[in-house]
Amino acid sequence: MVNDSLSSTVVVPDDTKELSRLAKLFPVRDGEKPWTAREVKDVADDLVSDIDRLTSELAVADAELSDLLRNSGDGAGDDQADSGSSALEREQELTLVNNTRDMLAQTQHALQRISAGSFATCESCGKAIGKARLQAFPRATLCVECKQREERR
Repeated sequence: MVNDSLSSTVVVPDDTKELSRLAKLFPVRDGEKPWTAREVKDVADDLVSDIDRLTSELAVADAELSDLLRNSGDGAGDDQADSGSSALEREQELTLVNNTRDMLAQTQHALQRISAGSFATCESCGKAIGKARLQAFPRATLCVECKQREERR
């Protein structure tokens, strides 16, 4: 699998032997079965699909934001309510673009972690994130305990 979005290339092997090798590197929590090559491939395929979708969404959102910014000066004669409404619309579109960029970066990072063999390891404490957690949310970089600690700050 190769993805060339936003000038970063992430390569996740397609062959079962290499995927099996990577899967053995991914830690699991007590009571969880080890990762299989098929599970790693499924997660990587989902991430690649997400990257494609997010890249398309980002292109559309960027175009809409550019249009809003380009047309923001056309308000001769607009009253304050129209100006405020236009500003709110630009702010919402900017937030959408930034959120999409963040999600795309997180997704690319998850794919890079698979390639590097560090995918299921918490970036804070080094313990297993949890297979079920990663299958539900493959962008997770922290185990539940570290994520809770981060959110309390």
